[in-house]
Amino acid sequence: MDFRAYQVEALRTDVSAAAGKDGPDALVVPMLGLAGEAGHLLSEYKKHLRDGGAHKLFKDRVCEELGDLLWYLANVASKFDLDLDDVATFNLVKVRERWDVAGNRRLAFDGTCIETERLPRQMDVLFKEVLIDGRPMVEISVNGERIGSPLGDNAYDADGYRFHDVFHLAYAAILGWSPNLRAFLKCKRKSQPLLDEVEDGGRARILEEAIVALTFDYARDHSFLAGIDQVDYGLLKTIKSMVGHLEVGHCSLADWENAIFKGFEIWRQMFANRGGLVHIDIDEGIIAYKAPADGGDEERHKATGLGGNDAGDCFSAIVAETH
Repeated sequence: MDFRAYQVEALRTDVSAAAGKDGPDALVVPMLGLAGEAGHLLSEYKKHLRDGGAHKLFKDRVCEELGDLLWYLANVASKFDLDLDDVATFNLVKVRERWDVAGNRRLAFDGTCIETERLPRQMDVLFKEVLIDGRPMVEISVNGERIGSPLGDNAYDADGYRFHDVFHLAYAAILGWSPNLRAFLKCKRKSQPLLDEVEDGGRARILEEAIVALTFDYARDHSFLAGIDQVDYGLLKTIKSMVGHLEVGHCSLADWENAIFKGFEIWRQMFANRGGLVHIDIDEGIIAYKAPADGGDEERHKATGLGGNDAGDCFSAIVAETH
């Protein structure tokens, strides 16, 4: 029996519907029934915990309570004019989106672009912490070439946000996406003006920065994700909604969760060691970290009074731009 057939048969046994009852009660009763049957199921499990094997009818009772839950579920679906088969299909799509990390990575979004408009497939990015006027800041080099100005925390407390370009690298490695990194490395897709405007333009870059700030704030309240194996579904849905109109909108919630965890795994080590080397391989979906040989101490005290840009212009360069 499939869900649709069950729903049709179950509705025939709805006494309130047969009696012609309508209005709020017709909806409230089956919804209260769901809560009540869930309580009965818990009660049976409590007896199982208490009595163990002596509760001979445990599986029969569970089967009965699950069946009652299914009846009320089908009834609620009918009252809201929903097909239970459609509900089940939608739910499978949702849970796959949330939990299934695809075994085969998608082709990079810029895989068909000319070479100069593709993100570099492999990069080594060195982060060095330095003191400038007594404040910790970060200098960044890509493949041995120093880029941008030193980046600070933009905060009263030194919270490590100065290392946040790690998250842009994680998005590039895991999702194949980072409009900020693309702009900074000068590989925007200018040969396709509309694509360049939408996918590589200022709005996309602002959204990426917003996601970094949003996840950093969330992580701050969750030990920067140390010892955590899931992030809140609501956070992932918010991120997905923010970028749903962009190419990265094709990435699943599981993909985003993976990118977030990888980014913070690197960030925690980077913050602890006050710098380090990050290697990414976009083709393989890899991001890896190597600690500095001196623990960051030597470089930390080299630079003083060099200026620096509190707003930071590393990967998070000025977002306003001309095309």
